[in-house]
Amino acid sequence: MNSSTANSWSANASRPDFAGVANPKSGDFGLREPLIELRSVVKVYNSLAGSVTALNGIYLQIFQGEFLVVTGKSGSGKTTLVNMLTGLDRSTSGEIWVDGEPLHKFGSEKAAKLRAKTMGVVFQTFELLPTLTVLQNVMLPMDFAWRYSRWEQRKRAMSLLEQVDIADHAKKLPTALSGGQQQRLSIARAMANDPAILVADEPTGSLDSATAAAVIDIFEGLIKEGRTVFLVTHDKDIAKRGSRTITLSDGEIVGAKENVHA
Repeated sequence: MNSSTANSWSANASRPDFAGVANPKSGDFGLREPLIELRSVVKVYNSLAGSVTALNGIYLQIFQGEFLVVTGKSGSGKTTLVNMLTGLDRSTSGEIWVDGEPLHKFGSEKAAKLRAKTMGVVFQTFELLPTLTVLQNVMLPMDFAWRYSRWEQRKRAMSLLEQVDIADHAKKLPTALSGGQQQRLSIARAMANDPAILVADEPTGSLDSATAAAVIDIFEGLIKEGRTVFLVTHDKDIAKRGSRTITLSDGEIVGAKENVHA
């Protein structure tokens, strides 16, 4: 990242508010540098009614291959945190490093380019284009990024649809799919440009428990491929399936734990 990143654990390990830091001596992370790092991130929204602090001094490290889950009540700052680390919004202060890049210094256009290169984003409301077919929805990000030939885009899109088990619906419009199928489609679209990081904001919030579990199975499969998943949820059962869980309250990290799986 930069010369100080490698020492970030030793410099901050004793801080009581540094709960977002994964212990570099545990798991498989060794002493590797984080793929994403937030340092003292603050976000304040100003309005005629006054100022609201949505995030208050967030320190957070996310490592390659990690399945990090963020929980917290409504209004705790979860979606704001997503917007910060994806560059969809800018922090008021603090630093945000993504794959060695200073996202906190980027304007909207440069942030969008970094996001397209390194991240795939999955939303609770799917955000699919209703006039495009399932296949075209997955091809679109590749077209925007000028990646692959048209034939390669189509081949890759079909491969991704097969991976999420909806290839049979490639020629349909998204509205013809069930909620679970639409979320699978949004995951395939998020993976279109082969991102290292997948960010999902309440991706199972509108799904039944069985369908939600199937969607998390897909995320776990991506982790096994070496992806990094940052997932926001209010579902305690979903949270347990991550490798690490942090809890937000009033814009601050108030808890963090590593989840041990058999």
